[in-house]
Amino acid sequence: MRAMVLRSTTSFDDDPDPLVLTDLPKPEPKSNELLIAVSACGVCHTELDEIEGRAPPPAFPVVPGHEVIGRVSARGKSCRLHSIGDRVGVGWIHSSDGSKNENVSPAFRATGRDANGGYAEFMTVPEAYAYPIPTVYEDAEAAPLLCAGGVGYRALKLTGLANGEVLGLTGFGGSGHLVLQLAKHLYPDSPVFVFARSAVERDFADRLGADWSGDTGAVPPEPAHAIIDTTPAWRPVLAALESLRPGGRLVINAIRKEDADRDLLARLRYEDHLWLEKELKTVANITRQDIADFLPIAASVPLKVAIETLPLDAANRALRELRAGHIRGAKVLKIYNKNR
Repeated sequence: MRAMVLRSTTSFDDDPDPLVLTDLPKPEPKSNELLIAVSACGVCHTELDEIEGRAPPPAFPVVPGHEVIGRVSARGKSCRLHSIGDRVGVGWIHSSDGSKNENVSPAFRATGRDANGGYAEFMTVPEAYAYPIPTVYEDAEAAPLLCAGGVGYRALKLTGLANGEVLGLTGFGGSGHLVLQLAKHLYPDSPVFVFARSAVERDFADRLGADWSGDTGAVPPEPAHAIIDTTPAWRPVLAALESLRPGGRLVINAIRKEDADRDLLARLRYEDHLWLEKELKTVANITRQDIADFLPIAASVPLKVAIETLPLDAANRALRELRAGHIRGAKVLKIYNKNR
């Protein structure tokens, strides 16, 4: 099978093409696993963290990709949940202990980091961690729902927002454009403010229904009860804490933060950023229940997924463009699998 393979961590500045198109043996599913013929895989900022060593894979080579859509091609002998030919999706959680807190369990294994992922024609996954995909979505549209959508849904839950309270979103890419629509559906009386450095992103947010949009450090019409940060930087964290009202909560939805502006943390002022019972919470991974709950909600809205599709062998280009920022929606690799 064809796969885009990462052989070691590196910087895109040193190597703009870190993934190598490779022929690999088609994997064989274990007793509790499905073999999935992959048709589409979303491109996520977490892949940049893996490649550049902020969240490195434990072993190499590895196939990245954790926003996977495909069809069940074969089943292990103990599998009963899905049938051959069923369309399923796989997210960041490849497997864990099945507990309520499986996202923070030592048993947690990530798709495309701890196990080979969806930048390939085939992959395997325990059947309990594969999810039926709503028929309202085409394959490429559905791919970002498995991470940008699912983890965004978890972040929104962690805000503790009540209908009518103000929500802020800082950063407006693959996850933000889905969370905005989701918030408008779940909390119809809540104003949503978007902070984004790019005028293109702010215009996109306005057209999706944002009640206000401004630059990262702009002052919103009123302080927010909760803000979700999906950026790789530290400046938006400080700006968001300043934009919270007393008792407000900032939820950081990122697996790692980059070092480029880490020195800004020295400007943290207790009285401006943390006092008056402000809270800071992080999103750590995702549970299978999050994804299972989110997908039917996404279909009921239905969430409109903005995508740009590219072929599998353009994965490096997609990642470079994602790293450069100013991405409208999500990038998705379409994988033509002649052996399906």
